Amino acid sequence: MASKSMTGFGRGEAEAKGRRWTVEIRCVNHRYLDLKIKLPKGYAGLEEKVRKCLTAVLVRGRVDVTLSVSGDFSDLQEIEANHSLARTYRDALTKLAAKLDLPDDVSLLRLASYPDVLVLNQRAEELDEVWPPMEEALLEALGTCDQMRSEEGDAMSVDLQERLSLFAEVITKIEGRIPELLQEREAKLKERLEKLLGNVQLDPQRLAQEVAILSDKTDVTEEIVRLTSHINQFRAFLESEEATGRKIDFLLQEFLREVNTMASKINDADIAHLTVDLKAELEKMREQVQNIE
Repeated sequence: MASKSMTGFGRGEAEAKGRRWTVEIRCVNHRYLDLKIKLPKGYAGLEEKVRKCLTAVLVRGRVDVTLSVSGDFSDLQEIEANHSLARTYRDALTKLAAKLDLPDDVSLLRLASYPDVLVLNQRAEELDEVWPPMEEALLEALGTCDQMRSEEGDAMSVDLQERLSLFAEVITKIEGRIPELLQEREAKLKERLEKLLGNVQLDPQRLAQEVAILSDKTDVTEEIVRLTSHINQFRAFLESEEATGRKIDFLLQEFLREVNTMASKINDADIAHLTVDLKAELEKMREQVQNIE
């Protein structure tokens, strides 16, 4: 089975330079591909690469991707001295000491303890160096998520194949009922005409014409042929390697159109019950198909 669900979750991790990258992907069904990517501050420049990785695998669904990083960033930290501010502190302290007749014992350690004399800065990382571990975590999360989507897709495909088989069985029952139905209606038509005409002998040619008209009105051969074709096409879509969810959804609309046409042509209680069964199966299939990619 090749169909995939649009529902899945994946998590991936990778380490580099004492830092750990974590990626989480959550997917739910959606008419189109809707990507929501959340990157840590300072890494927005890598969003396009993340997007390309995702679109290489995902075709439809709402996808929330969260990338986070933790660990040791000391290699990016720098201490910068504000020489101008330190000089200002020193001059002010020297003048104060002279004015108050105090010893001028301004030390380096004292100056460094004043606010903003020493400032801790963190350099931005080189994005080309960041991308390999980020990509590793992303691909791991994407692979896990895709595996879950494939497994759920397989389960849905099995269920849909079973429902298609039930659907086809009902179509066969309807097809088998048609000749019997035509015979019954022909007999009823002949009976009505005999009552209306009394002792007047029926014109065999006229009766044949009426039976032909009745048969034509009841003929659902085209609908059954199209439904059989739709069933085969549906099975092919389920086994396709491509994303066929939207095609299957459209095909189910065609199923319903043919069933409705067939029901309107055949005014028969037994077949009416069978067409109700067909519509119920179509509704169940449609609920499943809403989550196929």
